[in-house]
Amino acid sequence: MTKADLVDTVATESEISKRHAGEIVDLILNEIMSALQKGDRVALTPFGSFVVRHRKAREGRNPKTGEKIKIAARKVPAFVAGKALKEGVGGKKKATKAKRRK
Repeated sequence: MTKADLVDTVATESEISKRHAGEIVDLILNEIMSALQKGDRVALTPFGSFVVRHRKAREGRNPKTGEKIKIAARKVPAFVAGKALKEGVGGKKKATKAKRRK
């Protein structure tokens, strides 16, 4: 699904123009990005959460020359799927029976 597909679905389901639906989708995405830039967690229960993860500085290699380079510490966005999304995509987990010891 692309952003355009999402805009079309919002417009159709809400019976609004595609332009207005596009503005709504853009507003939601901008709010998520703004919250992450501030370091906040964005929880969309039960869908999942957007979080900011911190990567430590590390040493890497230039693949062309093999030369060692320093990679700076940075923040990266991440998504953690919620229970409903996991079950919707992968199905419910089957309960496993505990093994008995004799």
